[in-house]
Parts: sequence; structure tokens; C-alpha cells
Amino acid sequence: MTTSLAVDLVNLATTIAHEVGAVALAGRKRGLREVSTKSTSTDMVTEYDKLTEASIITALRAARPDDSIVAEEGGGHTGTSGITWFVDPIDGTTNFLYDLPTWTVSLGAHDADGELAAVVFCPPLSETYTATRGGGAFLNDTRIHCNEINDIAHCLIATGFNYSPDNRLIQAARIPKIIAKIRDIRRLGSASLDLCFVAVGRYDAYYEEHLFPWDLAAGTLIAKESGCIIGSIDGGDIQPSAILASPPGVFTQIQDLIRNSNS
Repeated sequence: MTTSLAVDLVNLATTIAHEVGAVALAGRKRGLREVSTKSTSTDMVTEYDKLTEASIITALRAARPDDSIVAEEGGGHTGTSGITWFVDPIDGTTNFLYDLPTWTVSLGAHDADGELAAVVFCPPLSETYTATRGGGAFLNDTRIHCNEINDIAHCLIATGFNYSPDNRLIQAARIPKIIAKIRDIRRLGSASLDLCFVAVGRYDAYYEEHLFPWDLAAGTLIAKESGCIIGSIDGGDIQPSAILASPPGVFTQIQDLIRNSNS
């Protein structure tokens, strides 16, 4: 029953993500009219973040009125079904603003046991990443797996920087201590796509701090189902405050490297 439900949820989320993603992509090509900031001057929001979120919530409420919804821009609903959707309508808003092709529509459905179904759609790249719990991870219906790697020196690692200037300075100060021990570092600007890129082998690992549940709800399941270990930078379970995703062979090595870079 759970497997069947997860597949149904992925199918629903894929349909919704494709519809709203196409609208957002077409709107971006026409040009933006409303751009503002939220928590800081670097935390952007556009009219399409709000429009896309509203469209997703309307579609989910119509198809599954008893599900709960938690969404980045403040929309939501408290349901009774035991399923909660985490919605990031445009993950990578700064990329969207600058017309970089690395933003997504991210939808993750959770039940009492955690991540159940996930869809991350990148409209500019025409890439749809999906996963169900125990059912594997896919890119455009092709099964994907993370890289097999055991030597941290050969790792291409992605990260991100928080909107807070103080947090950015702390995060940036680690980089000189990390980059000399690995192959290189990338900074993409979309947590969901970062996780998907680890899942498909475009990165070897990804870590970031100070995220939110909607940033991770879909991408973490896709990375897990590709073979990644997902946990906290500091050890333990997934935490939006400090997440690390990597193949098993380098997970503890990367944890140790990040921990040592704090000193």
C-alpha cells in the first residue's frame, strides 16, 4: 500500500511540477516585474515564487484535500491524512533572477516514517528527478546512482552559503582549509539540485548549513535512493542546520574534514 501510494504521489507531483515549472520558465523568458527581498538583501523573491507556490497548493488541495502542506513562501494547509508536502516553488531564486539554468520546482511528500516520495524538476535543463522510499532514484525515468569513491582527495564537493553575512563569513573561512584536501569545490545555489547532482554523479558530495525543511524534503530522498548516506555534518541524523550527502566511502572523511576546518 505504501509503495503504491508513493508512486501515486510521485506521479501527481511530477504533473504539477511540470505544469508550474513551464509557466515559471515562460515567465522568466518574458522578464520579471516584481523582485523583492526577505530575510536579507541577498534573500530574493519574485512574483513567480509566489505564483508557483499558489498554483502548487491549489493543485495539491484539489487532488489530495486531506494532506498537510508546508511551503517556503508561507502558504500551507493542516490536513488529517498523515501525508505532509514540503514545497519549494522555485529553489534557486537568485539563479532564476539572473536567468541561470539551475533552479527547480521541488516537491517532497513525507509520512510518519519520513521521506516517502520526491520530485525535483529543473525546467531550463528539462530534467526531472524522482524517487520513492525503497524504490530507487531516477532522472527522466532512467535509474541513477551516486559515484563509487573512497578517496576524499578525488572528491568534487558542492556547498552553499547562508543569507546571513555573519554566517557567510564563517562558512567562507573554512574553504581554504577544505579545498587543498579535495579535487575542487562548486557552489550552485539550489539545495535540491545540489542533492540531485550528487545522486546522478555530477558531484561526489554536498554539504550546507542553515537550510529549511522545504530545501531538503525532496532532494534528500533522491540522494538516499541513489546510494548516498545523508546525515548531519556533525554526526547523527539529517538536520536542515547542517546536512551532508555523499557516497558511503567518503562520508566520514568529509565529516572529519569539515569538523577540522572549524579550528
